[in-house]
Amino acid sequence: MLREPVSTTHPPASATAPAADGTGSSRVPAPARAAGHRPRDVRALRRGLRRRAVRARIRARRLGASAVSAWRSSLHVRIGAITMVVAGTVVVIVSLVLFSQIRTQLLSVKEQAAVDQAQAGVVYAQTEVVGIAAGDAASVRATLERTVQQLLTRGGSAGTFDVVMVYRTGDTERPPAVSRPGIYPALPEGLRAGVAGGAQYSQYAMVPNDSGQARPTLLVGSPVPAGASSAGQIELYYAFPLDQEEETLSLIRTTVAISGIALTLFVAGIGVLVTRLVVDPVRRAAGTAQRLAEGQLEERMTVRGEDDLARLATSFNAMADSLQRQITQLEGLSQLQQRFTSDVSHELRTPLTTVQMAADVLHESRGDFPPHVARSAELLHEELDRFERLLSDLLEISRYDAGAAVLDWEPTDLGALVGRVVDGMSSLAGRHGCELRVSAPAGPVIAEVDARRVERILRNLVGNAVEHGAGKPIDITLAANRTAAAVTVRDHGVGLSSAEAQHVFDRFWRADPSRVRTVGGSGLGLSISLEDARLHGGWLQVWGQPGLGAQFRLTLPLTADSDLTSSPLPLRPTIVRRPGVRP
Repeated sequence: MLREPVSTTHPPASATAPAADGTGSSRVPAPARAAGHRPRDVRALRRGLRRRAVRARIRARRLGASAVSAWRSSLHVRIGAITMVVAGTVVVIVSLVLFSQIRTQLLSVKEQAAVDQAQAGVVYAQTEVVGIAAGDAASVRATLERTVQQLLTRGGSAGTFDVVMVYRTGDTERPPAVSRPGIYPALPEGLRAGVAGGAQYSQYAMVPNDSGQARPTLLVGSPVPAGASSAGQIELYYAFPLDQEEETLSLIRTTVAISGIALTLFVAGIGVLVTRLVVDPVRRAAGTAQRLAEGQLEERMTVRGEDDLARLATSFNAMADSLQRQITQLEGLSQLQQRFTSDVSHELRTPLTTVQMAADVLHESRGDFPPHVARSAELLHEELDRFERLLSDLLEISRYDAGAAVLDWEPTDLGALVGRVVDGMSSLAGRHGCELRVSAPAGPVIAEVDARRVERILRNLVGNAVEHGAGKPIDITLAANRTAAAVTVRDHGVGLSSAEAQHVFDRFWRADPSRVRTVGGSGLGLSISLEDARLHGGWLQVWGQPGLGAQFRLTLPLTADSDLTSSPLPLRPTIVRRPGVRP
């Protein structure tokens, strides 16, 4: 790039008119007062400008948010942007290097031609000014002007140029001979001082043309030997305008810029196209996988060609076939298991009723039997009761599996319900040496629930806490907020590990199979409780830590068919550690 002139801009005159009192200050700009604008109009204009600025900022934020969203969600956008940035950077670097080399080479050729022209002009001027009469000003003037015209006529390979000849005697300088007015004052002081010192100099500078517009120019100056008879010194200056070189460089710059932009867009387009060829099959695979996850097991990918993507589609379809077969088999086994459970439970109900009636007769008459027979009658009665509870639980599970479980909604005071559960479980807690401690609000906590199912959940939780509480107190807490109610049952017994907590709601699962069950449950209580909580749209969660006990939290919405967002009680209790006890 050629040098550009440095221009100095001066601020315009003050736009404010002087005040009437002569102080020179005014709140309203002079043009506004000249147009008849009042301060109220100016304030309204400012408010309008502020509103437009706010709207512009909002639009900018939205565009920025859209760009960030597109960057995060679209691989095409990321690949295209990264490719464009990398390609653009490479193109800019290559363009700058190429343009710099072209500019250097072009100016070097121009400068060499100019120096050759100046040297030839010095030789010719020397023959013209030899023996110049220094005392005759008119003769000196005429000789210089004639030489300048001859030099212009001779021309050269450097193209269009201007010539200046200066005759200097000591500190006195005669009016110079110039090929164009205004060229001599534009010569830099450094160039003139160097030539005055007797050396040849060249320099780039901004020199005004005929219309007064500055343009880049190559200046070459050299002293002209005038012979021993001359008492003065003659200086010759050439000014070679660089308009043609400037146009050439501008054309090259435009061509390089357009080519660079086109190349960058082309490379980015190739990157996006290649990315699309790879991403589209992946997107189709993701869509097919999503539909498979939604239950559409017949979905398959279309296989095209024999490349890696085709092998991926083939493998995906094989995986889908395998999953479909396994899911179909599992559904069949699940249906068979549900039917078996339901059928067995119903089929055992009739003989169990008959056996239980006979066992009740024996249990009522145990006083007439010998002691060992009486004890056998008692054990038979207890085990039949346990067997009946197991059948009831199995029937309940079969209803959930069949999707036949329904709720009997009614407004219920959860505080009173918790009280009934505590009263009913107090005898069991007394036999195990556990104290049931209840914390509940003073007022009623009304929720639309199925009271029978919620009471069953709480009985299961309290019974589980009694069995694993190791005889320590059990804390039952009730709380509510505007949308939900929660009950926590906290024991301080053996506790649960994180792995055990993941299986505590599984059917027939026991943390320690070797440990004898003391309460006599069926192993389905927590599973049924979880299903009851889900049927209400609630949560049943557990926290546990070995040696620190466990806590179950039941969270229910106060209004039927409403969604839960939070629970009034924390799942993790506050743990008070005793000195010397490690967790």
